[in-house]
Amino acid sequence: MLGTQKEQELYRRMVQRHAPRPKYLRNAVLAFLGGGAVSLVGQAVMTGIVSLGMTPKDAAIPTAAVMVFIGALLTGWGIYDEFGRYAGMGAALPITGFANSIVSPSLEFKREGYVLGMSAKMFSVAGPVIVYGLVTAFFASLVRVLLVGP
Repeated sequence: MLGTQKEQELYRRMVQRHAPRPKYLRNAVLAFLGGGAVSLVGQAVMTGIVSLGMTPKDAAIPTAAVMVFIGALLTGWGIYDEFGRYAGMGAALPITGFANSIVSPSLEFKREGYVLGMSAKMFSVAGPVIVYGLVTAFFASLVRVLLVGP
């Protein structure tokens, strides 16, 4: 055993006293501002698409596609990871964060080749999200059909 129980307790308290304190308020404000910035860009993209003649409902899918493209492009350039370092969950939660979670492992393993590196690792993080999302959507649809009808 490593020391007595009293020594272990003293050590635990010393570590706790010297451990850096999380900055919850700062992190929450940065996440709010970061997510707001992503939302602002998304709204600008949607407004631009609507100005071309689409209805807001029809513009939702092209807006999502453009935001995924922007997230992937900024990840490839190394900008989105820097943004995520400060924005935290505000960068991870929007659809641009999903693009980041697909592109980042691909870039990390590109030295291993296109098939066994980039393609195989592309969905290592996002793959389970896609699978569980599809399964959940299936069961939610099944419940709706059983309760409401086709």
